[in-house]
Amino acid sequence: MSLCEEVEDKSKRLGFAATIKTAQAGGRVRPERKKTAPERRRMKAVGGGKMEPAKEYKPRTDIGTQRQASTRQQQPEQERGSARERQLAAAKEERRRAAQARAAAKKSGGTATTEKPKAKPKDLSKEASKLLSTKKSAEKPSTPAKPRRKWEHEGGGGMTRQERDKARNKEKTAAAQKTKKSSSEILSQMRKEYESGGGKWSNAVAVRMRAKAKAAAKASES
Repeated sequence: MSLCEEVEDKSKRLGFAATIKTAQAGGRVRPERKKTAPERRRMKAVGGGKMEPAKEYKPRTDIGTQRQASTRQQQPEQERGSARERQLAAAKEERRRAAQARAAAKKSGGTATTEKPKAKPKDLSKEASKLLSTKKSAEKPSTPAKPRRKWEHEGGGGMTRQERDKARNKEKTAAAQKTKKSSSEILSQMRKEYESGGGKWSNAVAVRMRAKAKAAAKASES
């Protein structure tokens, strides 16, 4: 009660309404937003063209636990004051002193004893050739992805994984039979032409011709 009165007094002094968050069920910080079965729109095929609401997601195992910053942010890999940090700080200090010396010399009208390091023409040509060699090539225009096929029954409704596999295998079998028939026809025609030209048909010749016939049949189908 004293804590509530203190919060209420503080809110009156500052001019805003204070809200006290209480832990939800299961240690949640915010209220649960899980949808009920009628609210879920994601459907799943159960076979025979019938669809049912998909199963609900399982609750996370880390509910109520505080996430460590080391899992979300990059942490320092070296200790503070390491040799690398000291070297960087010394180089920075040296540049700062050189800049101060140049500014003082310019203000007094004299010449600066320390100047900025200038690259030699030879170094400039090397740097230019390096930049040209690492220049990225023009990006190729990206081709749009093919639309994903949607497997459905003739009367509507999705298919289960087993039904999709069955329909896909049926199509592949029909295509293979069609290609096999056309390849056998092409092979017989090639054999007639080979023998009419004076060639002698043998097993070695048949193997080569059969491969050519299959390739020709596959090319004619595509």
